Amino acid sequence: MRNKVSIGEYLAFLSTKYQLDPDQFFKALALAEKNNEVTYNNLLIRCRSKNRNKCIILIMKDTKVVAQLPISKEFLENRNNPIKQFMGTRFANRCLNKKNSNPLTLQIKDLRRGMKQINLKAKVLDIPEPKLVLTRFGNYATVSNALIKDETGTIKLCLWNDQIHSVAVGDTVQIENASIASFKGESQLRIGRKGKLNSVEQLAPQLEIQSF
Repeated sequence: MRNKVSIGEYLAFLSTKYQLDPDQFFKALALAEKNNEVTYNNLLIRCRSKNRNKCIILIMKDTKVVAQLPISKEFLENRNNPIKQFMGTRFANRCLNKKNSNPLTLQIKDLRRGMKQINLKAKVLDIPEPKLVLTRFGNYATVSNALIKDETGTIKLCLWNDQIHSVAVGDTVQIENASIASFKGESQLRIGRKGKLNSVEQLAPQLEIQSF
């Protein structure tokens, strides 16, 4: 027996999978209900039928059907955008990880707790003095929660041991295969064993050589 998934959670999954801004996606759905059809981010969103309480929304990419689902008018008229509260849920990320093995290239505003395989480019604003901590494995390590920023927002980046000295304040860094976790109620970007952290300035000579 399959677990039931709410409309909001499923739309959040689509928003994550196709890298759609949840606010713009929600507006496009509401506009399709009123105007019958709208195009957003290479997706065709069409209202196939409707009555007083709901409409049947068809979402296509090129000639492929992405989804067809009933959405209540009450949902579409919600001013708080109910899609947002489901961004980053286990269902959305689990389905995404199964269907897409490639890391996501995102901006800070798109990040939600539970996301994995994230690529991100940002500028380092601050690297606090490292602290010595006892890890859950019983050994000591140094850690610093750096502050990074792109054009959409800021987030803490957890740096361990040699990572702390691999970048400096003012560097633009390329982060690969990271994940979002929560520490004391605050979202943090974390780089695991398979992740990478590089200064864009350090990568520049390599890119220049490859371009010849």
